[in-house]
Amino acid sequence: MNIDFTGKTAIVTGGSRGIGAACVALLDKAGANVAFTYNANKRAADSLSDKLRNEHFYEKVDLREEHEIKHFVKETFDRFRRIDILINNAGIWTFGKSDDMSLKTWEDLIKVNLTGSFLFAKYIIPLMKEQNYGRIINVTSTAAIRGEAFHSHYAASKGGLNSFTKSLAVELAPFGITVNSVAPGWVDTDMNNEVFKDKDFVDKILQDIPTNRIATAEDIAYPILFLASDVARHINGEIMNVNGGAVLCG
Repeated sequence: MNIDFTGKTAIVTGGSRGIGAACVALLDKAGANVAFTYNANKRAADSLSDKLRNEHFYEKVDLREEHEIKHFVKETFDRFRRIDILINNAGIWTFGKSDDMSLKTWEDLIKVNLTGSFLFAKYIIPLMKEQNYGRIINVTSTAAIRGEAFHSHYAASKGGLNSFTKSLAVELAPFGITVNSVAPGWVDTDMNNEVFKDKDFVDKILQDIPTNRIATAEDIAYPILFLASDVARHINGEIMNVNGGAVLCG
């Protein structure tokens, strides 16, 4: 069975760069209409738009603002009359010592990474129920399982997404909706540009990855597309770890 999304509509949050942009490009190549959000970099969103072949649209959305999320979902449905796939990809990664982190730092990250994903699902699920069909894929992290020192808020948000995934998987299965997660390890994206400037740090990362390479955005996007397709129709509630074997967890 070929992966073909012709006639389907997908929403990708944080779709202008990195993993999100790779998802948008691959979905478009497979025939989907795509709506994607961006936060700050309109130039990147414009550049990606120029490369897409199918119908699409994109808009600046602050995932901390419920009304912006609700508006984006409504506009997507009004344009395409259906939403088949939701990829909750948008996220932030900030530093914070547990005994020194401000409440604002904690809450901002949780609002974007976890609450934003909940709100997108909240407004899209009724539409998927009407269709008796849907695919929701949450982008989490291996940090959700192993934890991450000095980024406890990030690990907590991704751990929450893993649990959210499993909960929705059972709740929504009777409506023809599957819910899964892809949990990347280190990925060569803009989010990690700063830490990857340290060659010794990169060498240490590579020593911990059996495949001896850091993932590209496409390495994560392909498994996401697999889970969004009917090839994976019997996979539900799964946390797919994509990390080159660095963290072996089920």
